[in-house]
Amino acid sequence: MSAQTIKAAALRLFAGSGYDGVPLSEIAKEVGIKTPSLYAHFTSKDDLFMAVFEDVLAEHAERLEDLMRRLEGRSVEERLHTILHDTCHTYLLSENHVTFLKRTMLFPPAALKEKLLERFEESEKRLNVLLKQIFQDGLRSGHLRTAESADDLVMSFYCLLDGMFIQQFYYRPDDWEHRLQTVWRIYWQGLAAK
Repeated sequence: MSAQTIKAAALRLFAGSGYDGVPLSEIAKEVGIKTPSLYAHFTSKDDLFMAVFEDVLAEHAERLEDLMRRLEGRSVEERLHTILHDTCHTYLLSENHVTFLKRTMLFPPAALKEKLLERFEESEKRLNVLLKQIFQDGLRSGHLRTAESADDLVMSFYCLLDGMFIQQFYYRPDDWEHRLQTVWRIYWQGLAAK
C-alpha cells in the first residue's frame, strides 16, 4: 500500500467528517489494511493529516501558477474579477481538496491549529504578491483611485473574497452567483478611478 493511496483515502474521509470524525482504523479499512500498517508511512494521525494538508497546499500553488499565466496581459479589472470568480468557485482546488480545506480552516483540529494557520499563511504569500502587483499596476496606471495603499487594497480584496467564500454555505448557487456579481460591481465602482 502506497502513502499516496492512504493520503487519497484520508482526504476523502477527512473532507467528509473532519479530523475528529475519522479514526485511523476507518482510514485503514478504506484502503484494505490493518491500522498498525499505517505507521509504516505516517507516525501518527496528525502526521497523516498534515501530509494531506500539504498536498492540498501544493495543488493550490500549482493552480495559482496556472491562473497567473492566464491573467497575463489582462486589465486590472479583469485580473481581479477572474481571481475572485475562480477562487470562489473552486478555491483553485478540486472538489475534495476544497471541501477538506474549508473544513480544516473553519474547524481546525485544536492541537494542529497554529501549525495549520502558519502553513496556510506561508502558502498564501504567492497570492499576496500577485494581488499587490495587480493593485500597484492599477494605481500606477491611474485605473484605481490613489486614496489607498496597495497593501490596504489587498486586505480589502481578501475580505471580499472570504465573505463570498462563506456565503456559498448560505445560498443556492444561482442566488450566490447573483450576489457575487452584485458585490463585485459595487466593489469595483469603489476602486475605479472616476
